[in-house]
Amino acid sequence: MSGLIKRAGRWAGVLLVAGAALSSAQAADRQLLNSSYDIARELFAAYNEKFAAHWKEKTGETLEVRQSHGGSSRQAQAIIQGLRADVVTYNQVTDVDILHERGNLIPADWRERLPNASSPYYSTMAFLVREGNPKNIQNWDDLARDDVSSVLPNPKTSGNGRYTYLAALGYAQQTYGDDEEKIDNFLRTMLNNVAVYDTGGRGATTTFVERGIGDVLLTFESEVNNIVDEHPQHGFQVVVPKVSFLAEFPVAWIDRNIERNNNEELAKAYLEYLYNEDSQRLLAGFHYRVHNETVQAEFSERFPELQLLPIEEIAGDWETAMREHFANGAKLDQLQRR
Repeated sequence: MSGLIKRAGRWAGVLLVAGAALSSAQAADRQLLNSSYDIARELFAAYNEKFAAHWKEKTGETLEVRQSHGGSSRQAQAIIQGLRADVVTYNQVTDVDILHERGNLIPADWRERLPNASSPYYSTMAFLVREGNPKNIQNWDDLARDDVSSVLPNPKTSGNGRYTYLAALGYAQQTYGDDEEKIDNFLRTMLNNVAVYDTGGRGATTTFVERGIGDVLLTFESEVNNIVDEHPQHGFQVVVPKVSFLAEFPVAWIDRNIERNNNEELAKAYLEYLYNEDSQRLLAGFHYRVHNETVQAEFSERFPELQLLPIEEIAGDWETAMREHFANGAKLDQLQRR
């Protein structure tokens, strides 16, 4: 069995634990549950170890951090249904908003509680192609060619997939202007070329890397670069289109749960520490773009300059995007009809 599949199985569900040199026979003084998006397993395994050491130095307490991973929309729904996560570290704003709108678990102004609208890091969408890039895939328009097959997380269940759809929409809007028919035809063809819609980003990675399906994997810039680092034997190549989507990664503590779990100070410190310079450096090491200017300068060669389109330029706002593109019967469903 390959390393990627072993890794996915080892860190599935809520079983990922990081602590400060804890043995199986030694219970931690404190516990924290982080609900996160599908492809963040390795990132938070590393971050949890760093934060646990920081918390131990600061308070003298040992800490066990548990992780729940999956498509961010499904993760949010699990919290609404009773998962007592202390914090969320997601890849789309709407999956945090819903915790207020449907569960009244957090306040409406949650984005104002931490810097950068509660987004300590960000990314964009990129392509992972096979060795030598045999199909010469360079830009969004190549995804609509007859000879190109792609793998994409399902936009219905994955913020990752929604970002890719919106990035492609932004490209089409720049290319075709107000011609809605040409925009729709491009998106329809691109979506029809998707060989597999996995429920989350990690499933899409496994489909492309382990099962060998598709000419190109569509996912986060961070994910494609991490795959190249982990699988040098495959000769995968990264293609980052010059126009793409600004993918923010929002975080929030869950007010109702941290009160019930008696974790208010701990949960807030866990998220605030993501803005620490060393933590920003860790994030950049996992190929995420960060806001800290010192770290930006250190990693400048890793991140090409791009035109990153915010949601406002493509769909007006997230509420409009979800209603007009991703709701049942909306544009995405219409374009996928054959």
